[in-house]
Amino acid sequence: MRDFVGKRAKSVKPSGIRKFFDIAAEMEGVISLGVGEPDFATPWRIRDAGISALKKGYTQYTSNKGLLALREEISLYLKNRFGAEYSKDEIVITLGASEAIDLTLRAVIDDGDEILIPDPSYVSYAPCVSLAGGVPVPIACSGENGFILTPESLEKAITEKTKALIFPYPNNPTGAVMTKKDIEKIIPVIVKHDLLVVSDEIYAELTYGGNHVSAASFKELEGRVALISGFSKSFAMTGWRIGYVCAPKELIAAIVKIHQYAAICAPIFSQYAALEGLKTGKEDGYSSVREMRDEYDRRRKFMLRVFTEMGLTCFEPKGAFYIFPCVRSTGMDGDEFAEALLKEKKVAVVPGSAFGESGKDYIRCSYAYSMKDLVEATNKIKEFLLKK
Repeated sequence: MRDFVGKRAKSVKPSGIRKFFDIAAEMEGVISLGVGEPDFATPWRIRDAGISALKKGYTQYTSNKGLLALREEISLYLKNRFGAEYSKDEIVITLGASEAIDLTLRAVIDDGDEILIPDPSYVSYAPCVSLAGGVPVPIACSGENGFILTPESLEKAITEKTKALIFPYPNNPTGAVMTKKDIEKIIPVIVKHDLLVVSDEIYAELTYGGNHVSAASFKELEGRVALISGFSKSFAMTGWRIGYVCAPKELIAAIVKIHQYAAICAPIFSQYAALEGLKTGKEDGYSSVREMRDEYDRRRKFMLRVFTEMGLTCFEPKGAFYIFPCVRSTGMDGDEFAEALLKEKKVAVVPGSAFGESGKDYIRCSYAYSMKDLVEATNKIKEFLLKK
């Protein structure tokens, strides 16, 4: 019998996160700092809205673009919170931000197109580019420079085949953010080379010490930003699978076309729940989001302090809920450190190499866990380091 698996599927490596945690799942008593998921339950008013939608019999398909009322609320939310202006007709509701990334790249890429990706970054970008027939091109970002994208590094990576830049800030795994001044420096390069910016802003509400700056808020980038976000992180709605992509109408039309063949629409009751999240947030000043952000900030400061006290070089994360300490001083790279830590202390962290070559000397730790778990895990990491 012939081998039915296609070359593209074969060429994509398994997720470095999932591969490592499949091993951890088979061990008893493991403390995990690996999953990027809020440890908060979805706020009750949002849950009630989803339950109410089911009770009312809202179990049908919606339009491919999603509920009109939800798209209108997202349009207002983005404009009022981040100065990003998209009409209801420039928004598509997706199965989480993950589908939004995949749809956007498939709508944009022709065979051989090069897509620039800051490295380290979220594990799905490069595989999605490859599966769409494109060529992922990493741009190395260093901790010494705050893991930001510079105009020099961007210019150096561009060729005649470059079509788009994935712009993943606040960043997973580093927690880096790009300020208004940082973004202004790279805009001339983007415009000069006529690039599309695929701006993944899923962590927009989770920034510390300053508000998120959206790439879509700059007039100079008007018409060339596909903004991707969702409700998973900021509204603690991971399992509801509601994300969205906003883009110019021509690109949205292509995205909708792929979406209608691949998924038809996002679950209707989840869309009603997300709609309630935006309405409730608008009424109470996003109090539930603020409460989560404040708690994450407390944990962030704790993790930064303890890793620094351990003697590990640690960039201060300014967004998301991850910390990315460098373990080079231990004589191990991130993979070796993570494997030994799991084996000896039953603490699971993610090797930085899962997020790109630039992360090979790092580990990613999520602080979306209780303080009890964080204290216990970091105490075990201290014990592990003392034996080295």
